[in-house]
Amino acid sequence: MKQAIELNVNGEPHDALVDSRETLLDTLRYKLGHMGPKEGCGNGNCGACTVVLNGAVVNACLVFAVEAAGADVTTVEGVAAEGNLHPVQQAFIEHGALQCGFCTPGFIMSAKALLERNPNPSEPEIRLAISGNLCRCTGYDKIVRAIQAASQALSQTA
Repeated sequence: MKQAIELNVNGEPHDALVDSRETLLDTLRYKLGHMGPKEGCGNGNCGACTVVLNGAVVNACLVFAVEAAGADVTTVEGVAAEGNLHPVQQAFIEHGALQCGFCTPGFIMSAKALLERNPNPSEPEIRLAISGNLCRCTGYDKIVRAIQAASQALSQTA
């Protein structure tokens, strides 16, 4: 059964006709063209599909699109502002916190959400915040260092 939904993605309103069991991830990627969130596992274990839904970090592969009706969704495509990378994105580049890049959008979304609620997290808090995101290439030290650097950069601009 198909249902019409409206949702706000990266500040822009969208309408979509979705199946009742269609995931938010599939809607974002295949109906709305937001290719940042990836399907790595399809069962919520890898975090490659991480987005922010009404202020909460979620795995888009575990959310039905109909559950997101009327919601505000932020994907990695909505993180940069006015053509400038967000400090989290810039820090990932500067600290070599990415290699293949498949998991990077999910890490960036988790890191950005963490820094919005806790601008000066400790290393254990960072590691907890990214614990739902898996990376097979970088290890996690560079990712943690990048998030720490982004925290410092954001505190200097505040």
